[in-house]
Amino acid sequence: MQQANTDTSQKTAREWLEVLANYRKPSHRRSVLELIVTGVPFVMLWVLAWQALSISYFLTLLIAVPAAFFLVRLFLIQHDCGHGSFFGKKNIDDWVGRVLGVFTLTPYDVWRRSHAIHHGSSGNLDKRGIGDIDTLTIEEYNKLSFWRRLGYRMYRNPIVMFVIGPAILFLLQHRLPLGLMRSGAIYWISAMGTNLAIALGVVLMIYLVGAGAFFMVHLPITLLAASIGVWLFYVQHQFEDTFWAEEDGWQVHDAALHGSSHYDLPAPLPWLTAHIGVHHVHHLYSRIPFYRLPEVLRDHPELGQVRRMTLMQSFSCVRLRLWDARQRRLVTFEEARLGK
Repeated sequence: MQQANTDTSQKTAREWLEVLANYRKPSHRRSVLELIVTGVPFVMLWVLAWQALSISYFLTLLIAVPAAFFLVRLFLIQHDCGHGSFFGKKNIDDWVGRVLGVFTLTPYDVWRRSHAIHHGSSGNLDKRGIGDIDTLTIEEYNKLSFWRRLGYRMYRNPIVMFVIGPAILFLLQHRLPLGLMRSGAIYWISAMGTNLAIALGVVLMIYLVGAGAFFMVHLPITLLAASIGVWLFYVQHQFEDTFWAEEDGWQVHDAALHGSSHYDLPAPLPWLTAHIGVHHVHHLYSRIPFYRLPEVLRDHPELGQVRRMTLMQSFSCVRLRLWDARQRRLVTFEEARLGK
């Protein structure tokens, strides 16, 4: 992964805020267009996958791949709504986000709150727990019992992290406002209202296409989209030279810029993933609509080198599972054991 170049390092994270503020204003016309070019292809691909059942289920599964990416894109539009950056008007953003939450199986108000906590505490070792992937320091891991170490190793296993975990998260965990169950009725209303809308949608689709056909089409799309989403979130924060610090050494803007990667993906993946790979800029100034993030890199190319990570480089992040406070980097279990 590439570090910030000299020019960028001369400008502090706080100083970048004034620059990035120039990109915060959304275009309502562009936002509507992004909804159309994401939602319509998703529906068309879903119908095509359903029609392909009469030819080959393998063909249905092939069509499920691009459909899953468009579902991810719908989630990322919902994500921008949660930051108030998609339309820039709270009521519109909130209701678009709530409707999209039915398709993404994500109760909007619950997710918005937990994601705000993530943005406000990312990289803070003293405020882990909500909206993050559980990460232990070497010292914390060494103090665990055998069974708790085994549990952590299982949790960080790639099969659990990127296959089983995403399925549990979107199909089961999101059905309750976990982490916010005592924080107010709005989160229960959000979760239960989304659940009811999902149930009605499932009943309607089963009535239209049949139970077998619906689940054969929608389940692989949903599960693949969930895995893609978790993978994106993982590599945007779980890389070797990410930023973690205890409360007294933590600063929100530094953590945003240096604790989030610039996931530089090959085309057309940046478009399909709504440019969420420009994550360091997003974390530093979350009110920028996703379709303006490429403008930031175009106008300020030095930002493109900050925490830059390619697709091939990202695969090595899977092995990094513990935070080495001495070296200030994520390490593998083997490196932690050998003290490297």
